[in-house]
Amino acid sequence: MPNFIYTAKSLDGQVKMGNADAKDIRELAQSLKGEGLILVKADSEVNKTKGKFNIPFLSGKVSITEKMLMTRNLWIMVSTGLSLVKGFSILSAQAKSKKMKSALLSIGQDVSKGKNLSDSFKKYPDIFSDLFQSMIQAGEESGTLEDVLKVLSSQLEKEKEMNSKIQKALIYPIILITVMLFVGIFLIVFVLPKINTFFTSLHANLPITTRIILGSGDFVMQYWYFFILIFIVLCILFLFLIKTKTGKFIIDTATLKIPLVSSLVKKSNSAALIRSLSSLLSSGVPLIRSLQITSGIVSNFYFKKALSGAAKDVEKGKKLFVSLQPYQDIFPYGAIEMVEIGEETGKTSLILKKLAEFYEEEVTNVAENLSAIIEPAMIVIIGAAVGVFAVSIIGPLYSVLGNI
Repeated sequence: MPNFIYTAKSLDGQVKMGNADAKDIRELAQSLKGEGLILVKADSEVNKTKGKFNIPFLSGKVSITEKMLMTRNLWIMVSTGLSLVKGFSILSAQAKSKKMKSALLSIGQDVSKGKNLSDSFKKYPDIFSDLFQSMIQAGEESGTLEDVLKVLSSQLEKEKEMNSKIQKALIYPIILITVMLFVGIFLIVFVLPKINTFFTSLHANLPITTRIILGSGDFVMQYWYFFILIFIVLCILFLFLIKTKTGKFIIDTATLKIPLVSSLVKKSNSAALIRSLSSLLSSGVPLIRSLQITSGIVSNFYFKKALSGAAKDVEKGKKLFVSLQPYQDIFPYGAIEMVEIGEETGKTSLILKKLAEFYEEEVTNVAENLSAIIEPAMIVIIGAAVGVFAVSIIGPLYSVLGNI
């Protein structure tokens, strides 16, 4: 039975949006009529997806910005005393992505039928993470939903801010590498073939470096499709590899061994898990459950293993800092010691929040330092490439022209 997203009006002119299952539009209209509503517009989700490419990683993803704005607006609505049913009706109208709009409409309907808010969010795990769902559940059970939504809003805002800073720090090196690739392709496709033709027509005796460069250009031009095929195969293999446990283990191990990159990986993962752990604990989620949820959030194999192991040890009665000590080589210096201070003073959540803020700043600094190192390194490589090209191509070219 298809699901319809509809817009309807009540007899007093109020507009209501929602979604419902029905055999067809006529049945939907009859169902709404029984509720005192007149159907204005209805779209089947099945019809909406017809004729569109369904590429999993390109379609239907809800951005962290949209989730952050939704959470912040929901917090404001709850703090002002607006009913959740009315709140979700407004939020669904504000949503930009169809996936979020449909989810919010459904959640609003579930709440209007008396269902728990946390249970309604659990129907959409691809939009709302375990952390989000658990914090909402803790807020409902403790009667502190307003405070939890505020913490969640801050959590998503910090996550977005950190991602944005890392991207901003690394954008210039990426642009530089892209420009280098395009310049290299331009030289191989347009410049080298003409120079090679010129040298061949004169039967010039060329240095070995010149012959290597021209021969490489000819080889690439002759078998260009082979290089494109290799590139596509490598991309597919990489995408397949990162989805397997073995591949994930290899990549995570490598990133923790590479200088500078390892520091960025350690601090970014530490900042994310500490921030999440702090948010869960401040919302009233038990420590063991918080560790289990956070282990599902972090992507790195070693951090996931550390949190899972710590959750088991804490369940046996050990303190958190003691449980994390066997994994201190993957955490930045001082992290476990600060957790110990938090447990001894009974302010674990507050200490973790401050620690998360510190490491988020450190992540930005490491990313900027990495960018500062990459930039001159790329300039040196470009200078070396220009030098080799000048000596190998321009030098013999002037020599041949001088002889003529």
